[in-house]
Formats: sequence, C-alpha cells, structure tokens
Amino acid sequence: MVSRELIARSCICCGGNNLEKSPAVLMPFVALRVFGHEPVEITAEWGLRDLRQGMAYTLCNSLQCQECGALFLDYRFTDEQMAALYHNYRDEVYTAQRTRFEPGFAKTREHFDHRAAYLDEVEAWLSKRLPQAPAVLDWGGDTGINSLFRYGNRLLHIYDISGVELVPDAAMVSLEQAYQNHYDLVTCSQVLEHVAFPADLVTQMVPALKANTLLYLEVPSEALMRAHPDSKALAPLKRHWHEHVNFFTEASIRRMLENAGLEVMDTLALEVDLGWIQGEVLGFLARRQ
Repeated sequence: MVSRELIARSCICCGGNNLEKSPAVLMPFVALRVFGHEPVEITAEWGLRDLRQGMAYTLCNSLQCQECGALFLDYRFTDEQMAALYHNYRDEVYTAQRTRFEPGFAKTREHFDHRAAYLDEVEAWLSKRLPQAPAVLDWGGDTGINSLFRYGNRLLHIYDISGVELVPDAAMVSLEQAYQNHYDLVTCSQVLEHVAFPADLVTQMVPALKANTLLYLEVPSEALMRAHPDSKALAPLKRHWHEHVNFFTEASIRRMLENAGLEVMDTLALEVDLGWIQGEVLGFLARRQ
C-alpha cells in the first residue's frame, strides 16, 4: 500500500520503507508557486548569532527507494498546491514569473509550441495493436498538441488540471465523463514525473480502462538515472528539485502498474531531441489483468 504522506516516509511507487535520504533544495520558481517562498539573503542586519550569512532557499530531501530504485522529492504536494503550480501552464504570466528565476526559460518556451517529432515513432509502435482510427483519452494532455493520434483518431478527449485552451478537434472531459466513455487507448505521457502521488494517478485511470482498452504510460529516462543504471546510491547526487519531482526506473513503473491490477504487455525506449533538450523516454504498454 502506497501512503499519501505530505512528507514521504515510504516509496511513492512500491510502498517500500527502505529509503536513502540526502539534503537538497527546491528550486525557487517551484517553491514560490507551491509555498509562496522567495529566496532570501541572510545578512548581518538580521542579527542572528548562530546562522551563517548567505542565500537561503527552501530545503528538502532527495529520497531513493532501495527496493524499486525510484528517486523522488520528499515533499508531496496537495491537490491545491499542484493546481497552483500548474495553473495556466506556460502562459504569459507563468513564463514571466519563471523567467525571473530562470532567464533562459523564455527561449525554451518556444519549443513547446511545436509537436514533438518522436511521437510518430510511438504511434507506429502502438498502431499495430489499435483500430485504424482509435478513440483516445489523453490523461494530463495539456493543450493536446502532443497527444498521441492527434490526427486520424475517432475522437480525442483530454483530462487535465491546467485549464489551458485545447488544440482544434480535442475535447476536455471531466473525470466522470472519462469513466463513462469507451476508449481504445488511454495515454499518460510525461505526467507521472510531475505528480505528488503517481501510484494514485495510475489507480485513478483504471476505471477508464475497459476490457479491450490499452494504456500507454510514458516517462523521461532522466539523465541521472541513465548515467548510473541500477544504482541505489543516487540520493546524494540529486541536489535540487524542479517540476520533475519523481525519477523512475523500469522496476518502479512495473511495480506501480502491477499494484493497480495492470499487466505490462511491452516496453519502449526512444532517444528524443526536443530542441531544448536531448534525452530518452521510456514507454509502457499495459492492460487490465
């Protein structure tokens, strides 16, 4: 059983209690959106006897499960904090606020207006198992610009908390509507690394999966994880946390899916070039057992 502790004491993927811990900082933009924290400089004028002078940031811990290998931030944000962090995601206000802390973000922002080229490879991998024009639910699909089978689908529904405007021909649905419809494919791409309780999100998707519905999950294969494959000593190497509050291993994703009553049918690893970053993604195809 995976708990919903706001300061994690067990693994967010498998529920294991054997965690390695190391201190880190929460990046200022996230700390501001979630907690209202601003970085502050401690100076002599503070008159503090026992604290060293210098910049102070929001402290946190890096945790790594010694069972499944998942690496994650100890803070687990509430629904309200998640909504604050992703409200009007990447709009002008969001971009201006983030650029104040990260001057290079405004230029990076331009790449999000274009569909990622690697998605053609994912669609080709999935299409042999799907009808020619599948009915698709994109869970956490943002605007829909990167939804799988955006073109040539029978319908494209998006369930998302950000409230952003959707691309043409995509329709926003509520949780209740998502459960009532019948989909050939439910996708959740580049989402689990952002959420506070990924195991809960996987469980929440299960009612949308009918007997013949396929589930495609996709997460980044983070550079730190690729540089140290199978290592359980990564907590001291992860000194800061940003939007990606969870770094997954294949084992951690498999444990989450199995615990939700899902069977992994196949996996996919792809090198990707998103313009602003080069990396790798891991895909998992699953269905109800």
